Amino acid sequence: MCHFMDEKKQKYFRGTSFQTMDPKGRIIIPTRFRNVLKAGGGDGIMVTTLDNALFSYTYTEWQKVEEKVLKLHETTRYMRRFRRIFIGGASDCTCDKQGRILLPPMLRENAGLTKEIALVGQIKHFEIWSKHNYELELKKLEEDLNIEEVSNEIAKLGL
Repeated sequence: MCHFMDEKKQKYFRGTSFQTMDPKGRIIIPTRFRNVLKAGGGDGIMVTTLDNALFSYTYTEWQKVEEKVLKLHETTRYMRRFRRIFIGGASDCTCDKQGRILLPPMLRENAGLTKEIALVGQIKHFEIWSKHNYELELKKLEEDLNIEEVSNEIAKLGL
């Protein structure tokens, strides 16, 4: 049997999982994502809001994000606002024995999360979307691919 990568050694978030959030706001973290979490400093994640979704980082990656933000010398009102929401709104969410995390109500509300959600791997972090908003994002990408500037940016990747 050929394996692209040993699951236990996986260090990147890849793929998309569709699932349901329970009435208490708990979601199951897929096993392949939990393996990345363990490699990234623990059994939990730091979750914050951006782009109508939740951005979820391992503790190690979140520490890198905070260090980058601390090094910024720019103190424009836009950067202060970004820090206020992105860093100030972050929450530590620990996995329980069933591999679930409880998303705080404020974060769920900010991302428009209801019952149906999508967890989307983004290499160094993963995003949690409402299924509806994720489907809208997919449609936007399809439209954007018709724009020459977007196609040129993607072509730079050699894809």
